[in-house]
Amino acid sequence: MSQSSNRGWIVTFAGTGINLALGVLYSWSVISKKIPEEWGWSEANRALPYTIACLVFALMMVPAGKLQDRFGPRIVASLGGVLTGLGLILASRFESVVMYVLGFGLLAGSGIGFGYASATPPAVKWFPAQKTGMIAGLVVAGFGLASVYIAPLAQYLIGKLGVPSTMLILGIAFLIIVVLLSQLLVNPPQPAQAKSSSGAPLGESDFSAKELLASAQFYVLWLMYVFNAGAGLMVIGKLAKVVDVQAGYKAGFILVALLAIGNAGGRVLAGTASDKLGRIRVLQAFTVFQAILMFLTPFIENPILLVLFSICIGMNYGSNLALFPSITKDFFGLKNFGVNYGLVFTAWGIGSILALVAGVIYDKTKSFKLAFFIAGVLLIVTLVLSFAVKKPLKKSA
Repeated sequence: MSQSSNRGWIVTFAGTGINLALGVLYSWSVISKKIPEEWGWSEANRALPYTIACLVFALMMVPAGKLQDRFGPRIVASLGGVLTGLGLILASRFESVVMYVLGFGLLAGSGIGFGYASATPPAVKWFPAQKTGMIAGLVVAGFGLASVYIAPLAQYLIGKLGVPSTMLILGIAFLIIVVLLSQLLVNPPQPAQAKSSSGAPLGESDFSAKELLASAQFYVLWLMYVFNAGAGLMVIGKLAKVVDVQAGYKAGFILVALLAIGNAGGRVLAGTASDKLGRIRVLQAFTVFQAILMFLTPFIENPILLVLFSICIGMNYGSNLALFPSITKDFFGLKNFGVNYGLVFTAWGIGSILALVAGVIYDKTKSFKLAFFIAGVLLIVTLVLSFAVKKPLKKSA
């Protein structure tokens, strides 16, 4: 193995480690349930910091990507670690909703966006185009896998020390971990991808953010991401409840862990497969599989089958997080990959709003059937759009 290849793998696993740490976002599912009653938070209050964090995370991907393209991943990822850590530390000193929104929602959400935006681009640049999907899948798998350890860790710490001390410990720990791992994120002297996937010399197919926004293909891709990610997010957070309601089985943390493993596995599997079979073809396969699951799941009552379906739903959702950055790189080039994928990733932020829909539907109907059917329809729309999306041709000056 060459020295360049060794360095590339170091950067790749540093990015995976950063995403594992930034998965502190998933600790909120435990923290929100453990907020002391005397703090006076309503159920809506308990959801607010997480919702704000997700939206800020998605929005910050754009400026973070631009800064990463300009100043390199090390500085921007380090800033992400500092913001995430300080946000958790700040929240730990207060009991009010406002300060948790500021600390966990705005500061930590921004930090997660800065770190996530800086983890994938440098790793992808160390490897040839034939490995883009696999490398992107490995890096983002860290984020998907994070809830396997972060949820039980947060639960253990809260049980021993309470919410404020847990927030403080997580803040200090992840600040240190992310900043240290960030020092390993470096771009290669010369990107391994000397030619784009179309065969054009590097640079000839590189789109600026302005050129990307002027491309009709960007909007088709963006809508596909909204619908595909939104369909998954709409039901993933409710799958434990679905298994309970339809099968009378409280899967609890076991299902959360299996979902996380499926989510992470889907990122690696889809990314690797797309290197060999093509991005759009693999996206279509996962989308069809996901749509079938969405239409079938409401009628399944066997707990084992429901758990298996849930793992597959997590896997199919996870595939998006490897495929869309890979498609963005293929379509719009490497030079401005950070800011360009940041713009594409805003679709995930919009899609995350759909996560609220399933809860509203259940409150009104006491069933998740309609939510699954809506998700299935969104996936069909994605499939139709996928036949219209293609690599854009850059207009000559």
